[in-house]
Amino acid sequence: MTAVDQQERSFITEPHKFFLAGFIEGEGSFCVSIKKLPTARFGYVVDPEFFIYQHKRGRRMLELAQGIFGTGRIYPKPGNEDVLVFAIDNRRSIRERVIPFLDKYLIESGKREEWELFKKVVSSLENKEHTTREGFIKLIELVYQLKGKGKPRKRTLEEVVDEILRDCTPDSPGEER
Repeated sequence: MTAVDQQERSFITEPHKFFLAGFIEGEGSFCVSIKKLPTARFGYVVDPEFFIYQHKRGRRMLELAQGIFGTGRIYPKPGNEDVLVFAIDNRRSIRERVIPFLDKYLIESGKREEWELFKKVVSSLENKEHTTREGFIKLIELVYQLKGKGKPRKRTLEEVVDEILRDCTPDSPGEER
């Protein structure tokens, strides 16, 4: 972090933080991707991400978020260069910075249910509940409860669970059904 960044962070006040929480309510997104990965233990990985979107004229808002969280990156939205994205996709940063911040500053939210589910997903991953087949399926079911406003998932819940179970044999050592 540069001296200028440190100086700017020292001017961030409680009202800035409450303002950012309200801004996140309108422009933020809690996303959990389910990515097909043949080398993964169960053929998929679960990837939580936090985003804030803003027109390029509002870059300063995203820089405020970056200053408050002390992490994340800002980049043009693919397919729409006029929109910028502030993203935190590192699970540790989500756990240590985003979750405590929003738990404290997001007082009222129309996204409360979505937020609580997102936290459960991150917690489940942190607690390594996804390391058994049964736990991974429970995690996938939790992820599918996140509705959001984004594009629909490529695969149905049933398709994903069927693929996870396809290679399951009851006699496999160390595997749970």
